[in-house]
Amino acid sequence: MEENKTNYTEDNIRSLDWKEHIRMRPGMYIGKLGDGAAADDGIYVLMKEIVDNSIDEFVMGNGKRIDIKIKDGVATVRDYGRGIPLGKVVDCVSKINTGGKYDSKAFKKSVGLNGVGTKAVNALSERFTVSSVRDGEKKTAYFERGNLIDDKAVEPSTERNGTYIQFAPDLDIFKNYNYKIPYLQKLFWNYCYLNRGLAIYFNGEKMVSENGLKDLLEDNMESDPLYPIIHLEGEDIEVAITHIRSYGENYYSFVNGQHTTQGGTHLTEFRAAAAKVIRDFYGKNYDAVDIRQSIVAAVAVKVMEPVFESQTKTKLGSQEIAPGGKSMRAFMNDFLKEKLDNYLHRNTETAEILEKKIKQSEKERKELSGIRKLARDRAKKASLHNKKLRDCRLHYNDKSKNELNDQTTLFITEGDSASGSITKSRRVDTQAVFSLRGKPLNSFGLTKKVVYENEEFNLLQAALNIEDGIDDLRYKNIVIATDADVDGMHIRLLLLTFFLQFFPDLVRNGHVFILQTPLFRVRNKKETYYCYTDEERIEAIEACGKSAEITRFKGLGEISPDEFKNFIGEDMRLDPVLIGKDAKIEDVLTFYMGKNTQDRQEFIIDNLKLDDAVA
Repeated sequence: MEENKTNYTEDNIRSLDWKEHIRMRPGMYIGKLGDGAAADDGIYVLMKEIVDNSIDEFVMGNGKRIDIKIKDGVATVRDYGRGIPLGKVVDCVSKINTGGKYDSKAFKKSVGLNGVGTKAVNALSERFTVSSVRDGEKKTAYFERGNLIDDKAVEPSTERNGTYIQFAPDLDIFKNYNYKIPYLQKLFWNYCYLNRGLAIYFNGEKMVSENGLKDLLEDNMESDPLYPIIHLEGEDIEVAITHIRSYGENYYSFVNGQHTTQGGTHLTEFRAAAAKVIRDFYGKNYDAVDIRQSIVAAVAVKVMEPVFESQTKTKLGSQEIAPGGKSMRAFMNDFLKEKLDNYLHRNTETAEILEKKIKQSEKERKELSGIRKLARDRAKKASLHNKKLRDCRLHYNDKSKNELNDQTTLFITEGDSASGSITKSRRVDTQAVFSLRGKPLNSFGLTKKVVYENEEFNLLQAALNIEDGIDDLRYKNIVIATDADVDGMHIRLLLLTFFLQFFPDLVRNGHVFILQTPLFRVRNKKETYYCYTDEERIEAIEACGKSAEITRFKGLGEISPDEFKNFIGEDMRLDPVLIGKDAKIEDVLTFYMGKNTQDRQEFIIDNLKLDDAVA
């Protein structure tokens, strides 16, 4: 058989300009794209890259206010720093490797990307406007998808110094994107916690912090702290620590103002050093797991020229830290050995409460140890024989490849028909299915012992591989896929109670979602529309005309596998499960799943919405 040969000539060699390369390989610059359902989707990275530059101005002592607005998917950011030098306005947003952060004197511990961030936003935006005001003069330029459309001449201005940027993410790249306000609020509040005195006005809401990471913990704890927050500060480091009545470990880690959601060397060494210092303080060899159980902590460091493991800077790789070029381990150990040890010696009541908490965690762990092995063996046998889990080929934490697979998803379904439809239509490489048998147990108020004794919970825990925490979580996305009826809603609530009660880290870290599936199918001979709301149904009927055929989907099991492919593919609609800044998990679960029957009845009556046809 003749071998296929491909000509390899000068014609095969192609050079891309800066914007073509960014648009062709956006993941290299902003991570995954997404539609805004996940906190690490690209539209939030675009916003962060713009705001990072304004933060750098504040850090350098220029401008204490940033105005940010989102309207109809268009983002506007206005700071009051020095403004981009007018002669370099166009270059700074359209020429790779152009920026002020190469000058280490000007930006010693910079947040933004060196010469890349703003260009990526420009290239990936349908429309992009930049204006700079400096000392009575203003320069403005307009772009479309990175192409310069209008380069305005410098003109006189009475506006305050600073930089104005407006951008609309390109719908060709970010399909059906939608900014989730809670994600943006969290992003902007973090900027405020890390930069005391900075005022951010987001759609008119003022955000400002006086006490840094102490405010962060106070604003984000799901239950009251067991002891007053320990707030420690030093050169290039700030730490806040407490424990709450909850399972798991909850950390907020930052490097140079960047929220390192995947941690890194600074968080690894903080966890180890905190356990060592506490162990040494009490003079007892407590297990680190018991010391850190129920901990809530925030750690922020400033590093000269940090090395991150990805372009979007979610995980620190640096081993060295200023001042003195110490290793991260030595730096963290020295800091906590002095500050945390001194604090515990001076605050004996806090030290007593902390040790009591450690002993409680130790006692519970030992009580569970007897049933854990039996539960694991039972889970293995049940998974093999009952086929509750239809697994996928790839997993989120692939230790062999030392990488995270963001596409991995576990659908939790009710009933054989629904799980069958999803199983037949899923992508077998990255999508797995877990089938529930009936309604889960209401786990509110129960101890973790029930996770091992209840077969459904034990199997689900085993499927997710979260028995010892979420570091080895097997799926990035946990999607609850239930019918949009009363029973389906109840199952959702019971599953969320299970996650929030025993594995709140899954929700805190943005792993849990609700699958949206269409309520109606409207079609004629030429077109088919899937409608998720009554408004979409009405629009579809108008588009199809008199020949419209309307189908109401009563349950997931009624949707054929061929159709289901449309709903769990690239255009899959997911609603993230979010914990509000002012919401405490303990209070939410008590209200919805506790025994406060009268309060809940009154809430339902006050908020009940009757369909017009029923009313």
